[in-house]
Amino acid sequence: MDHAPLAAAEAFHPPGAVLRVSPLGSGNVNDTFLVETQAGSVVLQRLNTAVFPCPEQVMRNLQTVEAHIQRKEPSPGDSRWEHPRLVTPADGRDEPWYCCAEGGVWRCMSFIENTRSVDRIEDAAQAYQLGLGLGRFHHLISDLPPGELHDTLEGFHITPHYLDQYRQALVRTEVQPTAETSDCIAFIRDRESFCSVLEQAKARGELQERPIHGDPKINNVMLDRVTGEAVALIDLDTVKPGLVHYDIGDCLRSCCNRAGEEATDLRGVQFDLELAEAILRGYLEAAGSMLTAMDLRFIPESARLISFELGLRFFTDHLNGDRYFKVSEDGQNLRRAQVQFALTQSIEEQLEPLQALVHRLTSSVEAA
Repeated sequence: MDHAPLAAAEAFHPPGAVLRVSPLGSGNVNDTFLVETQAGSVVLQRLNTAVFPCPEQVMRNLQTVEAHIQRKEPSPGDSRWEHPRLVTPADGRDEPWYCCAEGGVWRCMSFIENTRSVDRIEDAAQAYQLGLGLGRFHHLISDLPPGELHDTLEGFHITPHYLDQYRQALVRTEVQPTAETSDCIAFIRDRESFCSVLEQAKARGELQERPIHGDPKINNVMLDRVTGEAVALIDLDTVKPGLVHYDIGDCLRSCCNRAGEEATDLRGVQFDLELAEAILRGYLEAAGSMLTAMDLRFIPESARLISFELGLRFFTDHLNGDRYFKVSEDGQNLRRAQVQFALTQSIEEQLEPLQALVHRLTSSVEAA
C-alpha cells in the first residue's frame, strides 16, 4: 500500500486534520488525490518529475498566474469563476510544495466545490460553456507578460520537435510490422511537411506568443453541477509562454470528438462541426477581442495540427515502451494514436466548412 499520499496530505495540514485520502480523476501524467479534512476538501497532486524535470519552475508559474488573477476585481454581474489556490505546507514554509522522503514533489490546491468534469461532450450547450471557460481564462491572463513565466516544458506543442522524437524512436525501435503500425507510419509520413505550419507563422511574425494553459482538454474545464456553467480551468502544470492556437486547437480536438480519446471503434471518430461552432462561439465571446485577423485565420489549422500532434506523441510513446502517458494495458497508446489520426483526417475533410464557420462567427462578434 502506498502511504506517501497520506504523509504528503498531512504535511499541508495540522496534526489530525486529514480524515481521508482517495484517488481523484483520470489524468495521464500526475497522480491526483482528494483530501478530506475537518475544514473541507482539497486536491493533492504528486508531480511527475520525469515529465516536469524542474517542478519548482512549475510551481513558480502557478504562483505567478494565481497572483495575477487575484489582482483582478470581478465586474458586477460576473458569473462564478474560481481559480485554484495553492496551499502552503503546515510548517510555515513559503514554498507551496512538499518533498517526501522518497523524492516525490507534492502540491496541494483548493478544491472547486459543486463542480464536475466530463470526458465526453454531452451537447452543444456544454460545448459553448467549455469554449467560454477557455476564453475567460485567456482573457484573464492576456495582460500577463509571457516573460514572467518559465518555459517548464521546452518544446511542448512544438510539433516539429515531436516529429524529431518520433524519427529517433523509429530508428532505435524494432517496430512490430502490423497493419496498425504500418498505417500510423504512413499517416505520419504523408503529413510531415504540415508539422511546421504554426511555427513558421510565428517565425514570420504572423502569430505571437502569449501566456497559455497548455492542456485545456475537455476534462480540465470544471462545470457547475447545477447551472452547467464553466467555472474553472484546472491542471495548470503546463501554463507557459506559447501560441493561443495550441490551446484553441486542443480544446477543439478534445471536445469535438463525441467518441472520446479512448474510442475503440474508429468509425465513430468524427470531428463534429456543430460542437466546434458552439465552442468557438463561447470562446470568441470571451476572448475574441484579443485576437488578430491572422490569429483567426490559423484556428482551423490549429485543430488539425494539435490532433495530429497528439497522435504523433501517442504513437512515439508506444514505440518507446509507454514511458510518458499512463496505460492500463498493452497497445493502449497505439489505439490512442489511431483515434487522433482518425480525428485529424476528419478535420482535413471539413477544413473549408470550418474556415467558413470561423469567418461567420468572427463577423457576428464584430457586428455585435
